[in-house]
Amino acid sequence: MAEIDVVDSAESVSISAEPTQPDQLISNEETALTTQSAPADTEADAGQKKKKIIRRKRRPARPQVDPATIKSEPPPQTGTTFNIWYNKWSGGDREDSILSKHAAPSRCNIAEDSGYTRADKVTGSYFCLFFARGICHKGHECEYLHRLPTLHDIFNPNVDCFGRDKFSDYRDDMGGVGSFMRQNRTLYVGRIHVTDDIEEVVSRHFAEWGQVERIRVLTSRGVAFVTYTNVANAEFGKEAMAHQSLDHSEILNVRWATVDPNPLAQKREARRLEEQAAEAVRRALPAEYVAELEGRDPEARKKKKIEGSFGLQGYEAPDDVWYTRTKQLEDARKAGQLEELDQPHMIEPAAPSAEPPAPEAAGGGIFSSSTVAALKGLAGRNVITQAPPQSSGGPLVAYGSDDESD
Repeated sequence: MAEIDVVDSAESVSISAEPTQPDQLISNEETALTTQSAPADTEADAGQKKKKIIRRKRRPARPQVDPATIKSEPPPQTGTTFNIWYNKWSGGDREDSILSKHAAPSRCNIAEDSGYTRADKVTGSYFCLFFARGICHKGHECEYLHRLPTLHDIFNPNVDCFGRDKFSDYRDDMGGVGSFMRQNRTLYVGRIHVTDDIEEVVSRHFAEWGQVERIRVLTSRGVAFVTYTNVANAEFGKEAMAHQSLDHSEILNVRWATVDPNPLAQKREARRLEEQAAEAVRRALPAEYVAELEGRDPEARKKKKIEGSFGLQGYEAPDDVWYTRTKQLEDARKAGQLEELDQPHMIEPAAPSAEPPAPEAAGGGIFSSSTVAALKGLAGRNVITQAPPQSSGGPLVAYGSDDESD
């Protein structure tokens, strides 16, 4: 990003970061752009202040070490097969107890070493591993980024911020690139020289590589756990602080931290993942739909309260029923079939049948009139017939059963 400074002066003097010629084409990446107001034509305008806008482009990255001191010889043999991609011997990736106590030859200085490189023109570029260690000799000619990772730098979970492939499991010593099965943002820092202000010292040194979320120091063991808010910053800080020292001459042992067995820490990590997923959903959905889901839209709440009753007083449909019905109406409105979805409510009395009821037999009984007359004649007119029950509009409503289970 270019920096813009506004300078007020009474004299018409051109100010620029570097001296330029009038007919020279000024590059945005190497020099500064100076815009000056037009000169005053009258004496009255000469006394007015003039504003000069100075644009300074971010400086190019500088070489951290002298290129003449770089040797292209392979490292001493510590295994059986040499890996040309990682520039080391296979089988010797586990650090020796003696070699690991050698101090790092250099350290990265973000304030002075960071700058633009060729990788800034390429989208999705990785960060320079040698820049993080403070030994990159290419400067602005490097094909990798020379700056700190930010929240906008998102990479594939199978690789780290330096472009190295991750594995399914961690190494036995919790070193190396790491695992793609877990988002680890916590670093284990050993061999700390314990002092009274050790927490402030650890926070000051590790905060150079990104925003730190939490720091826990075990003074009795000389160990600290540093948790970053971003995974890329944790990966960068691990390489930047490997074999470095704090305010004393100690040589740090920086590794990936194992899973915290504390139940509170596990709940905190689960809550963070839920919040991260919710934030991703908010960014993917429209703003008005998110406001309706979260209940921040008063008009949507009022509409849901009215239409969610489905015509039944005192009934309020659940959210899944409400959104399912709303989606059906929206789909029907798009397809032009809104009239076909005019269905009856879920709970309402059955409509009366359009067909007239069948005519009953004379006398209202189960026998015909001739049979009843014959029975009366035989019994001396002492047969009593039962009046038919009144028919109801719905089926099976007048079913005369004494069993309550029916």
